Amino acid sequence: MKLRRLNSNDAQRMYDWMHDTSVVEKMQTDFRSKTMEDCNAFIANSYTQQNRHMAIVDDNDIYMGTVSLKHITDQTAEFAITICKDAMGKGYSSWAMKEIIRIAFEQYNINTIYWCVAPDNIRALKFYDKNGYKRVTMGKIEYVDGYTQEQRRQYIWYKITK
Repeated sequence: MKLRRLNSNDAQRMYDWMHDTSVVEKMQTDFRSKTMEDCNAFIANSYTQQNRHMAIVDDNDIYMGTVSLKHITDQTAEFAITICKDAMGKGYSSWAMKEIIRIAFEQYNINTIYWCVAPDNIRALKFYDKNGYKRVTMGKIEYVDGYTQEQRRQYIWYKITK
C-alpha cells in the first residue's frame, strides 16, 4: 500500500465507485451524477495549496480509493476518504487514514484535522469508532466552512489534534 498523487489512470476506478450505490448511498455528495469528465477534472485539480487528494494504491499501483485533506487553512484541514468496494475490509482505509494524518502533522504543519459523518452512515461511524477516533461536539469545530447550520448540528463530528 502507498499514497501517491492521483493521475488519469485512476479515473475509471474512481468513476466506478462513484456509481456503486453500496459505496455512495450514505455520502453527502451525489456522486452518482458525476461523469468521467468530472473525474478527470477532479484529478487535474486534486493537488493544490488548499486541497491534497491522494490515491490509495496497492502494491501494483492500482487505485483503491482516495484520501483527502481539504480546505487547508491556518493549520487545520478537513479529512475525507473513499474506498472502492473491492478494497473494503482489506486494511486500506485504516492504513491510508493513519498515513494522511501523519503526513498532515509532519509535512504540512497542520495541527487539527476534522471531519463529519451523516448519522445514518453506520458503516463509516463503526469504522472511525473502531479505529479509536473520538467524536466531538460541534462547538469544538468552530472553523468548519461549507456546511449549513442544519448539517453542523445533525452530523457526527470527529477531530484529531497534533
